Amino acid sequence: MSLAKRATAEALGTALLLATVVGSGIMAQNLSGGNVALALLANTLATGAALVALILTFGSISGAHFNPVVTLADALEGGIPWRETPVYVVAQLLGAIAGTLTAHAMFQLPAVSLSKHVRGGPSQIFSEFVATFGLLSVIWGCSRLRSNTVAFAVGGYIVAANWFTASTSFANPAVTIARSLTDTFSGIRPADVPGFLVGQLLGAIVATLLFRWLVPSLRADEKRVVVPHDSESENS
Repeated sequence: MSLAKRATAEALGTALLLATVVGSGIMAQNLSGGNVALALLANTLATGAALVALILTFGSISGAHFNPVVTLADALEGGIPWRETPVYVVAQLLGAIAGTLTAHAMFQLPAVSLSKHVRGGPSQIFSEFVATFGLLSVIWGCSRLRSNTVAFAVGGYIVAANWFTASTSFANPAVTIARSLTDTFSGIRPADVPGFLVGQLLGAIVATLLFRWLVPSLRADEKRVVVPHDSESENS
């Protein structure tokens, strides 16, 4: 599959993911009557369901990373050439921002409204480390041992992590940056973004190194992250 097609899949998949995250957050806030737990539940279920659908849809095209730290982890293990990594990451970032703008347009909100939702402090950063470590662990383990379950495992994990982490499990730099542009239920204050990015990057690296040891066949199966997909050398 050509790099252009894979990058387009990454951008579109990430855009639809953010449209789901932000849009369902707005809808949940509008309909929950101020019940934050109910709003979070609705937002969580929509996000998990969308992840399953999007991974199944785009996985065979690009690997369905939708996440810069997943792409970086894949590159560390030789699954994607380093020269292609910036293309994936830029596609994910642009897609995430486009998804947020799309959600705003659907709900007749200003295109960009910087978030005032405070998510700072060591516990929040550590939560992002835990959330991202868990996400990469699920991806690395399932992609080689139960590759047909990855979409459901990732969706299920994110649903759970939204509830057991103090940060509500962003676990994705593209998602984090895009959510700083929305002053709605799912937003994050721009000043808190750098801490989240550090936690996410460290969590991804630690999980990748751990699974390199736990599953020594990691490098032989690197094309399975997130799901099996063709490389650029097999253009279509």
